[in-house]
Amino acid sequence: MIVRSQFDEQLRELHEHLLKMGSLVEEAVHHAVKSLVIKDGQLANDVVEGDKLINSAEMEIEKKCFTLIALQQPVGSDLRRITTTLKVSTDLERMADHAVSIAETTIKLQNETYAKPLIDIPKMGELVKEMVHEALTAYIDLDHVQASKIAKQDDVIDSYYNKIFAELINLMDKDKSLINQATHLLLVAQFLERIGDYVTNICESIIYLKSGKIVELNN
Repeated sequence: MIVRSQFDEQLRELHEHLLKMGSLVEEAVHHAVKSLVIKDGQLANDVVEGDKLINSAEMEIEKKCFTLIALQQPVGSDLRRITTTLKVSTDLERMADHAVSIAETTIKLQNETYAKPLIDIPKMGELVKEMVHEALTAYIDLDHVQASKIAKQDDVIDSYYNKIFAELINLMDKDKSLINQATHLLLVAQFLERIGDYVTNICESIIYLKSGKIVELNN
């Protein structure tokens, strides 16, 4: 009983670390998109620098996962929980990399005048941020029903991406001088779309943990 109690406490600490990392990723996505909208180079630099903390968090989670496996030799659902936590932390780290790419776009475009106000990109960014938060909560709660609902929101992300893509292609076609700016903004939309895909991965992980079955959502 004492050993199991200690193991449960270590799992709880592991999940706390994952939530903290997730909060950092949420913040990175939000600030990266905000920096782009208001052309705030300093905020963008903060996102780039903050990625070091997220990378450190991923390495700490990895270390804790391997330590638990080595010392506790978990099996069944416990082993699935630990290895899946490791996978989720990797998904979060990749999301953070995309947030950095958005911030770097801010730095590249901060001295340019936008051809039109950014409307759909910040909406897309806010939805992505909310999905990250909801997916992590569902992961800790092992809420597979909520996970399926969250994954369906990726369809909305895809719709935003398709709309932005069409508008930017049209913009480039009408004014060749805007090709550079439009290309960078198109990449931003692509980065956000990829973050949505990683959220879907987390939702799949939740279903795997709950049922032991590997599913593919939104395919």
